[in-house]
Parts: sequence; structure tokens; C-alpha cells
Amino acid sequence: MPLISSSLTELLDHGFDTVIDVRSPAEFAEDHVPGAINLPVLDNEERARVGTIYKQVSPFDARKIGAALVFRNAANHIETSLFHHDGAWRPLVYCWRGGQRSGSFAWLLREIGWRSDVVQGGYKTYRRLVVDMLHNRALPYRFVQLGGYTGTAKTELLPLLAAQGVQVIDLEQLANHRGSLLGTMGDQPSQKAFESALAGELCRLDPARPVLVEAESSKIGQILLPPSLWDAMKVAPWIEVTAPLEARTEYLLRAYDDILSDKATLHAQLAPLKAHRGEALVARWVGLSVAGDKRALTRSLMEDHYDLAYAKSMKAMAPNVIAQVAAEGLTPAHLEQVTAQIAAALQAMET
Repeated sequence: MPLISSSLTELLDHGFDTVIDVRSPAEFAEDHVPGAINLPVLDNEERARVGTIYKQVSPFDARKIGAALVFRNAANHIETSLFHHDGAWRPLVYCWRGGQRSGSFAWLLREIGWRSDVVQGGYKTYRRLVVDMLHNRALPYRFVQLGGYTGTAKTELLPLLAAQGVQVIDLEQLANHRGSLLGTMGDQPSQKAFESALAGELCRLDPARPVLVEAESSKIGQILLPPSLWDAMKVAPWIEVTAPLEARTEYLLRAYDDILSDKATLHAQLAPLKAHRGEALVARWVGLSVAGDKRALTRSLMEDHYDLAYAKSMKAMAPNVIAQVAAEGLTPAHLEQVTAQIAAALQAMET
């Protein structure tokens, strides 16, 4: 019987051993159910070929050729990726609409003796549930934002807090971006893939306990925070971390060494700031970069850009800061102390 789900949590709590996405690699790369593996029954070129035949020749010819390709590829998956499974294995299969691709593959697996089934409506059903959760409904979580000036190690604190049992969503990790002008970390996921990863993380959380997220703008690199999350973050209370300028400078020298060392990329990312900070200051930053004075450059970026932007943002938002944690430094020992204080503040919210 096809898996029918009325909520994303229900769909993700499917109880099957493996989720198999039989769509093409390009479809899978754009987005997929968290944890799914890709065993395409039509690759990118084959899918395009069948689609062309469907439009230009006839649906019958497309189905005939498509069936031959689907079962040929399915046989290869059975002989390779799936051959090690025993008879008790329970796979859940989906394609774009829960139609011919997933139905054919699931039927073949059942004929072998595996207890396979399909997602009714396929990926389209899954995506509809993600959109409903992140775009159309208020999230049932009590968010708390972790704020502080740039360089206060907020991102590094998140996994330390998670290790202490705090419920944490690391938005920058999900977006593969540090959330600032110099925050690039490589290719970002698609918007849909980010939302899938986010929704999967949220479904594992306990709504009765607070959820900590790093304070962000509504956009992390090229990724937009979905409306339901952004609405919740805008009204969430804050815990703010402070640290001396020198400690923040040393921390950023380590954390941003990759971008500080890539002078060409750095200079390109600094260029847009001419409109906000003036050409003279940007030219000074470029000069410090060329001279290899990373420390002076980092300190100036904080004093003359990041700190000014943060102060302006705080004045405009006027968040409800429920606790302020002052770090004397940002060494591992200092971060352990800060972690304990933040965890205590969150614990107090649960009583």
C-alpha cells in the first residue's frame, strides 16, 4: 500500500529501512528527501530522450523505450547497490509524482521478495509538505537567537552547545555559508535542498524545549530563510555574547584564514563596500591585504564595518536580550565557560 502522509513529520517517520529516489541525478541533486539514496532508473540523458520521444513521436513509443531503459537500469542496481540486502529489507521508493518510475522499480523489488512500497504523489507530495511547514504555517518551536558582534565565535559555540544537550539549528552549516560578506565556503545548496535539510532538522526537535539559532539576516549568502522560520526569529529573544576586540581579531584570523589568504577573491568581495564605507577605506583594506597584514586588516574590518553594521542592526531591531554572556577570551577554555552559561540560560527557560 502506498505511503500516504498528511504531515512532513509523518512522512519522515516512515519506518522503512532505506529510501530510494529513482529520479535522474539532476533531479536528485536539486533536492531530495533527507537520507535518500539515488538509484536512477533513467539518467539525465535518458530522461531527456524519453521526454523528447513523448512529445515528438508518441506517448506509446516513449513508454516502450522508457520501460526498456527503466528495467535495464533497475537490473544493474539490483546486481550492484542492492545485492547485499537480505529478504527482510524494506525499501521505500519515490520518483517525481509517484508514477511509472517508482511504481516499476518497487514492483520489481517486490517480485524479488523485498517488502517495497512507494510514496503516494512522490517528490511532489514531499515538497508540498515542506512548503506547507516552512512557508504556510507558524512553526511550533520556541526559538532563541544567539547574537553578538562578528568574531565572538557564535558558530563555534553551536556544536559545543549541542554536545551539552541544547537543541540547536546551525543555519550557516545548512547553507554552507558563514553569513557575512566574506562568508563564502564554496558552493551553496539549492534553495529547495536547504529547506529540505532545515525541515528535516526541525522535525527531530522537541517543541516543548527552546531551540537555539545563530542570529542571521533573512538571507545567508544566496539562501533565503523561509517565511515561517524568519517570522519566528524576528520575535525570538536573544542571548548575546560579548568578547574583547583583540580576542575577536585573533579568532577571526583563524576562522577566516582561507578567505584572507585568497587575495583575489577577497578584493572582489570588498569592492561592493565602496558604496557603504567609501573608496578610501576599501583601498586601505586592499592595501593591507596586498601587504599581507592580515591582523590589521581583520581589526579594521571589524571596527570600521562589521561592528558599525551590528550596532545599527541592533538599534533598528531592538531585540529582547534575555541574557548577556561576557567572554574574557575565545580560547577553547573560554568557550567552555561561555557554553555552560548559555546552556544555563536556556535551561532556565524550560522551568
